[in-house]
Amino acid sequence: MDGAISRKVEDASSSVHHAIDRASSAAGPVVDQLASGAHQVADRVAGAATQAAQSIEGASGRLMAAPTQWMNSCGSYVQQKPVTALGIAAASGFLLGLLVRLR
Repeated sequence: MDGAISRKVEDASSSVHHAIDRASSAAGPVVDQLASGAHQVADRVAGAATQAAQSIEGASGRLMAAPTQWMNSCGSYVQQKPVTALGIAAASGFLLGLLVRLR
């Protein structure tokens, strides 16, 4: 009788080990797919972040160059039309003086 119980225990143990092996074999591909999906998402997020950074850098460069371009534009306007530029400056000074006196 001791042999029969021993065999039952061994059979049950063997069945449990086989079930564990089947479960781990089945879980392996799922885990691999999840990891692959996570890597793809991380790559997409990194790509989007890179594009956003490049856009910000481009916009920053344009903003930094704007004052220089504005000054160059004003300088060439004054060279092309000095009398008009002097009139605009005088009118602007007059209006600014009025605003300062009213306060």
